[in-house]
Amino acid sequence: MALRGAAGAGAAVLAWGALLLGGAVLDVPYAVAVAGETALVAGLLALAVRGTGSGRDGSAAVPVTALVVALAGAVSAGLLSLASEGASYAVFGALAALFAGAAVRAKAAVPRAVFAVAATVGCTVITGFAGRSLGLAPHEAAPLVLLVPALTVLLGARLRRNPVALPVELTGALGALVAVGLAVPDAPFLALVLALCGVLAAGAAVRPERRPAAGYLAAALFVLATWVRLAASEVSFPEAYTLPVTVPALVVGFLRRRKDPEASSWTAYGPGLAATLLPSLAVAWTDPDWQRPLLLGGAALVITLLGARYRLQALLLLGGAVLALDGLHELAPYVVQVAGALPRWLPPALAGLLLLVVGATYEQRLRDARRLRDALGRMR
Repeated sequence: MALRGAAGAGAAVLAWGALLLGGAVLDVPYAVAVAGETALVAGLLALAVRGTGSGRDGSAAVPVTALVVALAGAVSAGLLSLASEGASYAVFGALAALFAGAAVRAKAAVPRAVFAVAATVGCTVITGFAGRSLGLAPHEAAPLVLLVPALTVLLGARLRRNPVALPVELTGALGALVAVGLAVPDAPFLALVLALCGVLAAGAAVRPERRPAAGYLAAALFVLATWVRLAASEVSFPEAYTLPVTVPALVVGFLRRRKDPEASSWTAYGPGLAATLLPSLAVAWTDPDWQRPLLLGGAALVITLLGARYRLQALLLLGGAVLALDGLHELAPYVVQVAGALPRWLPPALAGLLLLVVGATYEQRLRDARRLRDALGRMR
C-alpha cells in the first residue's frame, strides 16, 4: 500500500512537470498552455479531495502530494495568466471556484482550510484586477479590495466554530492589510480604508468568540482613522475634534467601572485618553510655541497621578508615556547644548560609570524591576 501511495504521488508530480516541459518544448499557443495548466489543477484537486479523510495511512501520500502540486500549479497558472487581462479573470475565477468547491467537498479539516484559504486569495486577486480594469489608482482600488474581507467576516459568522472559519478570516484580514498598504500614499483614502476596516472588525466583534481581539482592533482602527483624517486635513488644533469624543468615552468608562470595579482600565479609559493624548503629542512635537507642550505635559502629569492614586494601569502608563515624550522633546535642545559644551571624554566616562553602578547593583535592580512588574500587574 505504501508503495502504491508513493507511486501515485510520483505520478502526480511527473504529470505536472511533463505538462510544463511539454508546453515549453512544443511551443503550444498561449491559450492552450493556460487552459492546460488550469485543467491539471482541477484534476489534481479532484484527486486530493477523493483521498482526504480516507483514513488509510498508505494512501495519504497521493492526496497530500496532489494538494501540494495543485497549489504549485495554481501559482504557475496564475502567473502565466497575467499576460492577458481576459486570461487573468478567467484563470483566477476558475481557480477560486475550484478551490471553493474542493473546500466544500473535502472531509478532513486541514485540506478544507487550505482549499478555503486558496479560494479567498483568488477572490482577493480578482478584486485587484477589477480595480485595474476600472482605471483606478492603487489607493482608489483599496476600498474595492475590502469586499473580500467583508465576505470573510460574513462567512465566519455563518461557519461559527467550524475549523475553516479562523483560517478564512485571517486570510481576509491579510487582504485588509493589503488594502491599507494600497491606500498609504493618499491620506484621505487611508483614513477611509482604516475606518472601513474598523467597521469589519466591529462586525467580527459581535461574535462572542471573536469579541476580545476584534473589539480592541476595531477601537484602535477607528482612533487611527481619526488621526489620519485630522493629519490629512492639516488640522492644527486636533483637540477641538478629539475632546468631544474623549469626554463622553471617559464618562462611559467611569460608569462602567462603577458598575463593574473589576473591569480593565484599558477598556474603560484607554481609547478615550488615546484619542486626545496621542494626536496632541504628535502636534506638540512640531509646535514651535511653548503653550501646547506645557498644557499637554500638565494634563499628562494629572492623568499619571490619578493613575497612581487609584491604581489604574491605563492612566498611569498612558499619562507617564506622554509626559516622558513631551518632556524629552522640550528638554532635548538643552541637553544637546550641554553635551556640546562638555569635554568629549566625559559622556563615555559617565556611560561607563553608569554601567559599573548598574552591574554592581544588578541583583537589587532586578528585584526592583520584578516589584515594579508585580505592582503594575496588580493594577486594573
